[in-house]
Amino acid sequence: MKLSEKIILALRHSFDTALYFAVMAVKEDFRNYVARAGRGSAMGEKVAILGNGPSLAKELPALVAKRDEYDFMAVNFFAEDERFEELKPAYYILSDPMFFRATAMQQRVDALYRLLAERVSWPMTLYVQYYNPEKFDYRAALPNDNIRIVPFHTTLYEGFSSVRHWLFKRGLGSANYGTVVQVGEYVALLLGYRRLELYGVDHTLFDGLVVDEQNRLCRRDSHYYDTAPVEPKPIMKKVPAEPYTVAEYLAETAQLFRGHEILRDYAASLGAEIVNCTKCSLIDSYKRG
Repeated sequence: MKLSEKIILALRHSFDTALYFAVMAVKEDFRNYVARAGRGSAMGEKVAILGNGPSLAKELPALVAKRDEYDFMAVNFFAEDERFEELKPAYYILSDPMFFRATAMQQRVDALYRLLAERVSWPMTLYVQYYNPEKFDYRAALPNDNIRIVPFHTTLYEGFSSVRHWLFKRGLGSANYGTVVQVGEYVALLLGYRRLELYGVDHTLFDGLVVDEQNRLCRRDSHYYDTAPVEPKPIMKKVPAEPYTVAEYLAETAQLFRGHEILRDYAASLGAEIVNCTKCSLIDSYKRG
């Protein structure tokens, strides 16, 4: 890299750093909520993070059989699964804005909160976005004393990697690179786990991509709990609610996979290891299980 390019990069990182702290001061705060809350009653040496990819359907029976070997972390709609109460996840993460904003998924989200309130009979920590402009009341939705509610930060830091690691260690960074599993990895590292195993993290985000007659980018977005074939649907942005262009989708997906590289490097700096146990996964950042 030329000297001029290094100077430009340093200036850009300096600006990004100043902008990050300004945004955090206005939008969030500087408290390490995850570390303050700690692990609760979970005492295992390794954590299994359960994504929602189709492959999880094949992986769950083996995980249930080995459930005493792990602390489990579940995400999104896993509480709908009948094995939720068998695995008894110590941690649960809700990251998507649909869990605190009115969307077309409102009925299913409301049903999820009712399930969690009814089914959780063990100590469980629920991690939710600190940023909650609608002031959604998670406690009112979850009147269950077994569930602790802990916020995590969501403002991405894009500056110097050394500063990012400093922020990560203090719970001030964010791994909100595009998937809730990455948030789970970051939370698990903050909690001190040194072996993280990923299941159901297919990330086959290019399979079934098509552009329909209306020039909308569509994809078959399937999950392990789907019971019927999934038809291609437009890939929609959260805000504004409009379809992605191909260029936008590829750029955002690249950011997601770059996020896995950042988490891999951060885990290595802690002496921790992230192991991808999803056989069909497109992620190439982690050691394969």
